[in-house]
Amino acid sequence: MDDNYRNSSHLYQGARDMSREVKRQTSNQAMDDYSRYQDNTYGSYTTNDGYYNSGEHAHQDEDAQSDATEGHDDDDEIYEGEYQGIPHPDDIRVQHNDKSMKDAFKDQEDLIAEQMEDAEQFAYQYENIIQECGHGRFQWTLFFVLGLALMADGVELFVVGFVLPSAEKDMCLSRSNKGMLGLIVYVGMMLGAFVWGGLADKLGRKKCLMISLAINAAFSSISSFVQGYGLFLFCRLISGFGIGGSLPIVFAYFSEFLAREKRGEHLSWLCMFWMIGAIYASAMAWGIIPHYGWGFTMGTHYHFHSWRVFVIICVFPCIASIIALKFMPESPRFLLENGKHDEAWMILKKMHDTNMRAKGEPEKVFTVSHIKTPKQMDEFIEIQSSTGTWFQRWLVRIMTVVKQVWENILYCFSGQFRKNTIFLAVVWFTMSLSYYGLTVWFPDTIRYLQEESYASKLKVFHGEKVNNFEFNFTLENQIHKDGNFENDKFVKMKFKHVTFEDSEFDECYFEDVTSRGTYFKNCVITSTVFYNTDLKHKFIDCKFINSSFYNTKEGCHIDFDEDNDFLIYLVSFLGSLSVLPGNIISALLMDKIGRIRMIGGSMLVSAVCCFFLFFGNSESAMIGWQCLFSGTSIAAWNALDVITVELYPTNKRATAFGILNGICKLAAIFGNSIFASFVGITKVVPILLASTALVGGGLLSLRLPETRELVLM
Repeated sequence: MDDNYRNSSHLYQGARDMSREVKRQTSNQAMDDYSRYQDNTYGSYTTNDGYYNSGEHAHQDEDAQSDATEGHDDDDEIYEGEYQGIPHPDDIRVQHNDKSMKDAFKDQEDLIAEQMEDAEQFAYQYENIIQECGHGRFQWTLFFVLGLALMADGVELFVVGFVLPSAEKDMCLSRSNKGMLGLIVYVGMMLGAFVWGGLADKLGRKKCLMISLAINAAFSSISSFVQGYGLFLFCRLISGFGIGGSLPIVFAYFSEFLAREKRGEHLSWLCMFWMIGAIYASAMAWGIIPHYGWGFTMGTHYHFHSWRVFVIICVFPCIASIIALKFMPESPRFLLENGKHDEAWMILKKMHDTNMRAKGEPEKVFTVSHIKTPKQMDEFIEIQSSTGTWFQRWLVRIMTVVKQVWENILYCFSGQFRKNTIFLAVVWFTMSLSYYGLTVWFPDTIRYLQEESYASKLKVFHGEKVNNFEFNFTLENQIHKDGNFENDKFVKMKFKHVTFEDSEFDECYFEDVTSRGTYFKNCVITSTVFYNTDLKHKFIDCKFINSSFYNTKEGCHIDFDEDNDFLIYLVSFLGSLSVLPGNIISALLMDKIGRIRMIGGSMLVSAVCCFFLFFGNSESAMIGWQCLFSGTSIAAWNALDVITVELYPTNKRATAFGILNGICKLAAIFGNSIFASFVGITKVVPILLASTALVGGGLLSLRLPETRELVLM
């Protein structure tokens, strides 16, 4: 135990003096004083022995009390009291009721002061207990279980991006539909973060996390089977809504099992699972989607291609996390906040015993016999719990929870939390706008560079004449102007980005022909047969004379040799792998240099890396700068996760994290839309916007309070 836990009587008396001072002030002044006190002094506060003891002196007067009352008859005692001037019990009861009524009307300042003192004592009591439980096998088991949930969050962000090249062909998506599908997951995650974060503070961390993961697993699985674009979009929206709760709940959940000196480091290690999820998704996409045979077809309308198999595989981390969570306990800190003393004590004892057995000290006894739970501030009495119908009872419960969640959200923007919440919201927004915007801009820019290189190799043919020739090979990246094709055959071949302009086809034959980016413009087609081709809709202002189409291929068709952009998998894989050094460094230094320096330093270095993107004029250069940017920015993400759970009390922690993570996803939507619109137009706007946002957010983060020396409130 460090020096912060010494001189308890002096510090406790200081807290008493502060409490009396607050009672003489207004409610708002009391909250401001508490904010300053929280930021500057409560790192040195010590708990009162009355709230944390081994139980050696408990019930020491029980026998004496029993002897004193043995043999007395209650009726006789009351009767004798009437002659001895002892007040009647009914009078005592009336006086007690009068005192209760006075307490009910106690000044708001007194209540705030008592709440502050009670919260301080309870926070240090819980810190002492966690330190006695130690850090070992129990926390590491929970670490991997929650890591799977965080891994599922990382997978969800990459699934749609990997399947889009195939899904847009499989479902005939337009450019606008494709863009909506790319953004819908962020919309779902934004809503899920708000909802599940708030519910986790009222219903419990474990319960809400399991429900949110179950929703994600169910609708992700369903999305792999649906054929229509509308249903697929809806399933991905609800899937994102489910997984949106994982990030706020996971960090709030795990932090409440960690002692102060372990919290920053191990929460940073937990962040690595997001990277593992991205690598898992990249590797599975690379290994599964290009294999056309890994699917099946039922009739002409139901197709289950390999990209749908990939969607199913991506659900595995989520399912594994749900199964493992069934064997994990609820957060004891949450249970104590809700007055469930015995259940919390059993969990803490189990954590202590598990860690001690793993350390080879099974004989070590858990000395905590009593934990004082904090005062319950908001008690709701359900009037219709016994008399109303089941519908009325459920309606009352739902409305009560909604009201409590909404009050929690408002509370995060009021009092001593207002400034921190606003500052954190700006930092989260700027970080997310830059990171997710550049994450979309990088592969799109690389693809644009590829298209420029491809267009530079375009071959143009003028006035060619081809007679009695059979084309059974691929024609690619060509333009044929004023050509004449007579008695030619096009059999079992592909047209890839081929354009015929002002050309004539006379007595030609097309069979088993597929095309991509191919068009016939202002052509004359005479006595020509098209059999089993997809060319019927590729003619623009053409004239047909005695020509016929048979067994035409309708709809869209996937060309698995071309429609799977391997560069997407490679760039995502390398970008995810590049954050490993940053993850390790941030975990090792988080408790040494502090959260604020980590956020500010990481964002400013990332801004410098972003500025050097001006010099990236090739594919390899862009990939290299993306890896460097991802590796330097991950430290800021990790520190943001840690400081967010440390700045808020237990009954507001998941709510605040959900609000900030929802703002993060909103920024991701803006970033995706803004940055994608400048691809191929200019580099200046995306680079300057990202750099400016990072510098502004990094400087503002320096105004946040440092939390590495604070216990969880």
